[in-house]
Amino acid sequence: MTAQPAHRFEQQTAIVTGASRGIGLGIAERLVAEGARVVVTGRKQDALDEAVAALGGPDVALGVAGHADDTDHQAETVARAIEAFGSLDLLVNNTGINPAYGPLMELDAGVARKIVDVNCIAALSWVQHAHRAWMGEHGGSVVNVASVGGLRPAPGIAFYGASKAMLIHLTEELAVELAPDIRVNAVAPAVVKTKFAGALYEGREEQVAKAYPLQRLGVPEDIGSVVAFLLSEDAAWMTGQTLVVDGGILLSGGV
Repeated sequence: MTAQPAHRFEQQTAIVTGASRGIGLGIAERLVAEGARVVVTGRKQDALDEAVAALGGPDVALGVAGHADDTDHQAETVARAIEAFGSLDLLVNNTGINPAYGPLMELDAGVARKIVDVNCIAALSWVQHAHRAWMGEHGGSVVNVASVGGLRPAPGIAFYGASKAMLIHLTEELAVELAPDIRVNAVAPAVVKTKFAGALYEGREEQVAKAYPLQRLGVPEDIGSVVAFLLSEDAAWMTGQTLVVDGGILLSGGV
């Protein structure tokens, strides 16, 4: 584990969506370690309660259950973050779904719409709520969790990749509209060892990792450190950027 800057987010509050486990929890852990108070979301309250305990308890963390694309849930989470911790300085749109695997010609249109709703439209809506409630007046920083699948064709998860390409473009548009007081950036991970990505490596991790120049798959901490950088003042002259965090896999022509 690399050394962490001390108290980089002291007295700041973050919302991290989809953070009961995996990449989202890894991001939340890094932010808390650097002084932030964090509100984590997910579908199940019991899983969020476990995450809050792991993060250090109610003094530094709060879990709010709901569906990421539910606007009432978004409004409630934003309101509770400000009520509990006094501000909303940082937002990480981490929630993503990929309920379909296979060729585009077999993709159900209803499933495609749901992917866009959760992966793209919900991200915009979270930013809108944060902007209205706090960031529009006080400023802030946003990071959207995209994917290398949004940068290169990814057979089998093609529409997921298309939704992440939309999220990357949305990041750029928001960066222009919300500057100079709110910065908006993104990360594009390759395969990270989480339950969400299990179908891409479980049972053949060593084989999959061989395609990566760095010879291993990612772990949530690899993404958490980069997201923390983008949210922080260390990235104060960066907006509209998508940082690839992929172990070098794009260099070898893969996704």
